[in-house]
Amino acid sequence: MFRLLLELVIVGGACWLVLRRLALALPRRASLEAGARWETHTESRDGVTSVLVRRVATNGVELGRQVIGAIPDTAPDWDTRYHEAMAEARSRLAAIKAQGA
Repeated sequence: MFRLLLELVIVGGACWLVLRRLALALPRRASLEAGARWETHTESRDGVTSVLVRRVATNGVELGRQVIGAIPDTAPDWDTRYHEAMAEARSRLAAIKAQGA
């Protein structure tokens, strides 16, 4: 009986902690979303250049991303593919802004 009561207290406490954490995270996420902006971005990692559109909070935290293209750094047509991906990223950014997102 004591063991069952102890388990219920532990599970109840764990549930309370998880719910409290979620309740605290919601206002934080809302405040991050308030001043967020969409922007084009380029990343180079592991021999691949990625062109993307991402949503960034005013403090620099990334809230979302859409990868437009990934180009191997050794691709013979890297420049052409990069410029095409950036043009697509700018077009996607304009569409997102037009939607008011």
